Amino acid sequence: MRAIRFERTGGPEVLQLVDVETPTPRPGQILVRHQAVGVNFIDTYQRSGLYPMKLPSGLGSEAAGVVEAVGDGVTRFKAGDLAAYAGAPGAYADANVVVADRAVKVPAGVDARTAAAALLKGMTVEFLIHRLHEVKAGEAILVHAAAGGVGQILVQWAKALGAVVIATVGSEEKAARVRELGGDHVILYRHADVAAEVRRITDGKGVPVAYDSVGKDTFEGTLKSLARRGLFVSFGNASGSPPPIEARQLMLNGSLFFTRPTMGDYQQTTAELDASAAALFEMIGSGKVKIEIGQTFPLAEARRAHEALESRSTIGASLLIP
Repeated sequence: MRAIRFERTGGPEVLQLVDVETPTPRPGQILVRHQAVGVNFIDTYQRSGLYPMKLPSGLGSEAAGVVEAVGDGVTRFKAGDLAAYAGAPGAYADANVVVADRAVKVPAGVDARTAAAALLKGMTVEFLIHRLHEVKAGEAILVHAAAGGVGQILVQWAKALGAVVIATVGSEEKAARVRELGGDHVILYRHADVAAEVRRITDGKGVPVAYDSVGKDTFEGTLKSLARRGLFVSFGNASGSPPPIEARQLMLNGSLFFTRPTMGDYQQTTAELDASAAALFEMIGSGKVKIEIGQTFPLAEARRAHEALESRSTIGASLLIP
């Protein structure tokens, strides 16, 4: 089968398409023949060396496709099932073996492309707005990169909960899309003082929670946008790692809370995984959350997919198609 590998860290040019042996599932594993592979910012962090990997390495952690074989002891899946997973390495490939207890069945009515575009991003949103912080009706929240894959889901899900969504984007085109999704206030962060706008919108109070996946470029604005005892959720570094934060800064800006979460810590068990995926698929099935696949690339063009993602020119989710 074909797979994307890299032998050294660096830019998108280090990604190589190679031929490898198709793996055989061991006990407790399944072999998934991919129909679609999700492209996420964490992939670029691993490729660049920001998140160290043992090299040489495969890449990608999210995909959906048909179960082709099951290992001994697997009762959760059978051959022919449509399955999706998020968090298993090596997804940039025609197929992959994953632990059965870390994959989920894709329900009827959801196709493989939607599942691959939604699972990692959607389950990230689920824990961000339900378990890390429970977003409530009438609550104002700040969402950076609102036109991206995670951002679009976050905006829609928060609106379904009755929140007031203040969103930031980088262009008028993206602003229009976020308004279509229900964003109440959209700020062009390159041309406006985000914190000043947030204070204006909230009558000077600030927001109780801010979701920041951009990192360095938005860090200061996020910090200054929070209400007293507000929560700064830093869950990505699209523009580079945010600067170190001193405990005293949290005090001076209103006794703030700061967290850098990862989905794995909110999915320690299969039961947690299943509950998160079920909540996501329910939102998709209800029509309250629509998944936009903004761009697709052949598997062989993973480099071009990374270039597009890092230029921050993409809208919605990006997929590789084997």
